[in-house]
Amino acid sequence: MCWRAIKRCVMLGLGLCSAGGVMAVEADSLFLSVGQLFQLGIENSLHIQADRLSELQAEEQSRTARTSRLPDLQLGLSGAYVGQPVVFQRGLSQPSRPETPDWSQSYALDFTQPVYQGGRIRRSIRKADIEKQIALLQTRTDEADIKLSLLEQYMSLFSYYKQREVLARNIEESERRLKDIKRLKAEGVITNNDVLRSELQLTTDRLALQETENTLILLSQQLDILLGLDEHLYIIPDTTLLSLLTPTGSYAQYVAEAYENDPSMLLARQQTLLARNEVELTKADYLPTVSLFAGNALVRPISRTMDDKFNHTWNVGLSVAYPLSALYKNRYRVNAARLSVRLRENEEEQRKQQTRLTIRTAFLRHEEAVERVEALKLSVRQAMENYRIVQNRYLNQLAILTDLLDANSVLLDAELQLTTARTQVVYTYYELQRACGRL
Repeated sequence: MCWRAIKRCVMLGLGLCSAGGVMAVEADSLFLSVGQLFQLGIENSLHIQADRLSELQAEEQSRTARTSRLPDLQLGLSGAYVGQPVVFQRGLSQPSRPETPDWSQSYALDFTQPVYQGGRIRRSIRKADIEKQIALLQTRTDEADIKLSLLEQYMSLFSYYKQREVLARNIEESERRLKDIKRLKAEGVITNNDVLRSELQLTTDRLALQETENTLILLSQQLDILLGLDEHLYIIPDTTLLSLLTPTGSYAQYVAEAYENDPSMLLARQQTLLARNEVELTKADYLPTVSLFAGNALVRPISRTMDDKFNHTWNVGLSVAYPLSALYKNRYRVNAARLSVRLRENEEEQRKQQTRLTIRTAFLRHEEAVERVEALKLSVRQAMENYRIVQNRYLNQLAILTDLLDANSVLLDAELQLTTARTQVVYTYYELQRACGRL
């Protein structure tokens, strides 16, 4: 899908539908679903791009580690000017200068094949593979965090769109109410004080609407920059999220799934494996190394007689080396590596504790948000009925203007709280998905 092609699309006639009504959409806008939000966010995240580079780097390091199994092959060529040698016949006296060639040449081919390295090569390859897995899991962890961060801004944007809709509808109601109050004032039923207070309330509502409009511009710009879009583009959120089914399992199920699938948990586990591998890699320094070697050399002049002739030699052998110094030097490195394992295991347990706390918090907050939505639906219906009753009483001069404005304020606050609760249901649901590794 080409985002640049649709970025400037005109969405005249499209409405932002919600439980309370329909809101007009700006001409220069883009309707963005949650899936599209996540896709663009990941594609344009500089942090994720850095993670991708780390993955490529780890892949190359893994390939490099495997080349340690291959033999070393070295070709050597040398040429040099031979200075005049001086031979002393007795001590440093009676020097003589024998005839020698002026130039020397050497052509050599050396071959070395590691046979046994005490497990160093195998453990080095294992280390590179674990680091590769760590890079992949780090990318998955960062992707999940970025998705949740984007969703938080996305739901905040949705809340402000709903707030703008509610305020616009409230202003229309205030304008109708002001007309009725002016009519009653003309009939001499009420005083001019009610007219002034109604106009003041209308001005306050209009200022609140303007502030909401400015906030929408800022939130859209923030998302535009993060998603790689034109920063003057208005983002229109998908309101079907409010009707999203958010089934939840048990707390124990979420915890078990998080232990198996959460990338941050898997990352901590791989880091523990890396520390254990480092212990074995350090222990390998206690063991001998065995290598097969071969060489072929063509040299002139002959080094012993200095005859200006080529000398061809070759050799094949087995090299065995045992690092005796490791017996008293390597012990501390092994102890440090073992302590590193214990530290990683401790961090893994801390990660498990934090995961349980995160899941419990999101689980309870999600249930709380669902219950709050049901309670606020009833509150909105009650507030609407209360406003209707107080308005009729005011028009019949059975209530004062303060009662009517208070009833209107209660209705406005209940509608805004209902929108916040609905967005919280969606956000806490995705928090659960993040915590158990599904996001």
